[in-house]
Amino acid sequence: MLLKYILPGIAQRLRQISAISSSSASVTRLHRAVYTRQYPLVMILPDGSSINVRYTEPRKIVKLPLDLSTLSEIERKARLEARKPRKKLKVVEEIEDNFNARKYMKYIKKK
Repeated sequence: MLLKYILPGIAQRLRQISAISSSSASVTRLHRAVYTRQYPLVMILPDGSSINVRYTEPRKIVKLPLDLSTLSEIERKARLEARKPRKKLKVVEEIEDNFNARKYMKYIKKK
């Protein structure tokens, strides 16, 4: 008697699973939390060296953060200063204007 209620539910779920195909995946992105495939990734270590690894999400490059507590005081200040935005310098050029229009009056014809 219990099978009579379970079997129609299973049949309905099997129909739903068969409705999903590769063409439905081409219309939208795959909705999955864990990717089954592993993708090549370049990992940049804090010392600047890089290694090639396989990663579960499709990414190109990952840069690991640098631990500031391991640096000396001078290096730490230099890193923190490099993070701050740089101020743009305004270059003001003074153009020397010594143009004399009377010098060219002889080339203009009067009507």
